[in-house]
Amino acid sequence: MSGNKNNGNPVTPRTRLERLLKERELRKSNKFKNLNEEAGDLIKELENSPSYSFSTDAEHWISVNDDQLLEGADQCERQDSWPPKQRLLVVANRLPVSATRRGEDSWQLEMSVGGLVRALLGVKEFDARWIGWAGVNVPDEVGQKALTKALAEKRCIPVFLDEDTVHQYYNGYCNNILWPLFHYLGLPQEDRLSTTRSFQSQFDAYKKANQMFADVVYKHYEDGDVVWCHDYHLMFLPKCLKEYNSEMKVGWFLHTPFPSSEIHRMLPSRTELLKSVLAADLVGFHTYDYARHFVSACTRILGLEGTPEGVEDQGKLTRVAAFPIGIDSDRFIRALELPQVQEHMKELKERFAGRKVMLGVDRLDMIKGIPQKILAFEEFLEENPEWRDKVVLLQIAVPTRTDVPEYQKLTSQVHEIVGRINGRFGTLTAVPIHHLDRSLDFHALCALYAVTDVALVTSLRDGMNLVSYEFVACQASKKGVLILSEFAGAAQSLGAGAILVNPWNIQEVAASIGYALNMAADEREKRHHHNFMHVTTHTSQEWAATFVSELNDTFVEAQLRTTQVLPLLPIKVAIERFKQANNRLVILGLNATLTEPVDKLGRRGSQIKAMEPKLHPDLREPLMKLCDDEKTTIVVISGSDRAVLDNNFGGYKIWLAAENGMFLRFTTTEWMTTMPENLNMDWVDSVKHVFEYFTERTPRSHFELRETSLVWSYKYADVEFGRIQARDMLQHLWTGPISNAAVDVVQGSRSVEVRAVGLTKGAAIDRILGEVVHNKGMKAPIDYVLCVGHFLAKDEDVYQFFEPELPNGSPPLTRSRSPDPVSTSRPKYPGNRSQSRAHLKKQRSLSTLERGNFRSSAWRPVAHDRVSFHEGSSVLDLRSENYFSCAVSRKRSTARYVLPSSDDVVNLLMDLAEALSSA
Repeated sequence: MSGNKNNGNPVTPRTRLERLLKERELRKSNKFKNLNEEAGDLIKELENSPSYSFSTDAEHWISVNDDQLLEGADQCERQDSWPPKQRLLVVANRLPVSATRRGEDSWQLEMSVGGLVRALLGVKEFDARWIGWAGVNVPDEVGQKALTKALAEKRCIPVFLDEDTVHQYYNGYCNNILWPLFHYLGLPQEDRLSTTRSFQSQFDAYKKANQMFADVVYKHYEDGDVVWCHDYHLMFLPKCLKEYNSEMKVGWFLHTPFPSSEIHRMLPSRTELLKSVLAADLVGFHTYDYARHFVSACTRILGLEGTPEGVEDQGKLTRVAAFPIGIDSDRFIRALELPQVQEHMKELKERFAGRKVMLGVDRLDMIKGIPQKILAFEEFLEENPEWRDKVVLLQIAVPTRTDVPEYQKLTSQVHEIVGRINGRFGTLTAVPIHHLDRSLDFHALCALYAVTDVALVTSLRDGMNLVSYEFVACQASKKGVLILSEFAGAAQSLGAGAILVNPWNIQEVAASIGYALNMAADEREKRHHHNFMHVTTHTSQEWAATFVSELNDTFVEAQLRTTQVLPLLPIKVAIERFKQANNRLVILGLNATLTEPVDKLGRRGSQIKAMEPKLHPDLREPLMKLCDDEKTTIVVISGSDRAVLDNNFGGYKIWLAAENGMFLRFTTTEWMTTMPENLNMDWVDSVKHVFEYFTERTPRSHFELRETSLVWSYKYADVEFGRIQARDMLQHLWTGPISNAAVDVVQGSRSVEVRAVGLTKGAAIDRILGEVVHNKGMKAPIDYVLCVGHFLAKDEDVYQFFEPELPNGSPPLTRSRSPDPVSTSRPKYPGNRSQSRAHLKKQRSLSTLERGNFRSSAWRPVAHDRVSFHEGSSVLDLRSENYFSCAVSRKRSTARYVLPSSDDVVNLLMDLAEALSSA
């Protein structure tokens, strides 16, 4: 029987998809079904009460006097309190509560059950808490304590913001800067230009408010909690939270559109906001377009790498994905059976008997396209006079931000258009447009949805727009037609069954109205079926559960990835070992290691700086001290040509290895070559022509012609265009100029290099080391090696060359760098200088060769005496604890350690130089 002990147990999921599918099945299992039925009974009971009214803002549902909702949900949860549920901290700008002060220590609370609240209400596997601003200024401590206590009963936690912060943060930066920009309205112009002038103070208030939210979150955070941040109000929050605790699970979701990178780059604080959002583990959007825009902004503005999974920054991956929100469709379907809704439906059918009903439900907002919708309806009536007495448009326009001049102007404009059309096409007994400047209660709205023949959603730009979902959910019997703006997020989900239109094209919308009114019954039914299936399966509860599930899974993957990330270089240990060593070797890269920092995006002339790398000015003095030390040998190895190294290090007593070690010299001697014999360079001219062609057609790209390789860089070109060009270049190279050549193609992050086969830093280091030992006449073996650089992956074999291959105390094996058979044990280091010289032969000097000869396709290296292939490694007596290989700003490397930037390399070399002074 013991062999069957695992029977019936599910196989442990191994992949991301397997894990997520398993969690999805669990959510639909009987366990959660029973819990949802209990919550459903509660909701059904509440729906029968008359206390609901409807607001069409995407924040949506408002319960006027009912505070049972969250309490009832809490009761449902307590029925199944073991095992304990994972806590979910939902952080949004506003709490789902409206608070009114009734005394010094008394508050009246009204629950405003928005789309987010309703989405999370049905997700019973989490213990949710809401954190946010209560919408009121509470300056006194007594009031704050009383409000905190009252909100705790609703499982809400307040963030107290003062009036000035709210004005600058919410009314200023959020509503006047971010919201217009995210909806493609641009930054404030004309009379609102003064707002932009105070941009910095508003941005400071924005950061301050986000920090206040973070303080409250951290105060209530417990290990294992999931923190879900919402919307553009809290773009700084993920960074603040991760600075508190890097192990915190943080997700961020945007409920508005995210604009294209060309729009987002106008924002002065673009870099800070993007970096702050990238601190989250998972970033979610309503549609794939918004997610794509975000990734594009990160690549174009921050210079980071976009991947199919998200955005990667030096090994740290932030997942970016689309999670279309939905509605609680069952609530609307059940509502249609309620007596009060049936009564409303009967009244509406009698009121509009003999006429087709068209419906628009919107906030009276700049982005909702209400004027365009009404003008399109006017165009339809003009071109179709036979419909003038047979159709009516009911437009529900809920007032919003009534104190803002632009919205007051919009209201006047809509009223003027409606009055003109009604005066033109109306009669004594009927008008074509019924316009209401107010909201409807839930029952009346459901009835209106149910009797509508055509719904018009003509948003100029909308994050999602759930009115379209609500209409579809109420159309089971009528099977009306949905005309939907292609600029609404819902178009990505309901496009199969809706008629998609460009709301700016009045004639197109008018023609779509005619098509919808005359649509055949079978086509209407097919279109409705597509949309109804989507609305009823992609519910708000499924949206919330999917996001949190993905966040948990993403965090697990991030932890697994973190275990593979290199540790930071133990600087104190490295310096202490350096001081104790008798013969030290320090190998340094040049670019992004010893050079001045360069802006990734090439602004302020940094492209020229990158093409002509300069030694960091702070390195001159410490590098001079290290070079003058008799026990220390410094080697700078770079892919750059000889002229670059000469210009930067001519005044130092240092070894220079140019073009990945193919050329070598001590600064007091002449250049010599370490290149293999019979090196074939016939491919140079043909590759050069290809590189010239792609440089001409790729703005801000450049190529560098070296003596043993060619490098084409598109680091400062448009990222996406550069990648396309690089792909085309590689295809052309492999099928043409280098199809039969003995070359390696090395791809950097934004570069393509063609070099002869086997020309890597690791392949050359043995010969370089042999020449160094021969020149210095070392009397003691090298017992300390520090190797630091920002090398391409193909050149990281230099790290492995020095890696001790046996445990401490055992002599390392000889490094094999050729197919020739070699001894498996290393000979003892010869204590006599003359003995070591017997094994070393000087390489031929290149001082008499002209540079132009190397760049000719007919050039061949002249045969000369060569260093014995393994004699460089024979001078090493290196223990594992005395070897420090370190990659610069690369999280994935074969090196042992990592340093974040070239500034850290500067500090390290300063410390080493100081250690020499104190020794």
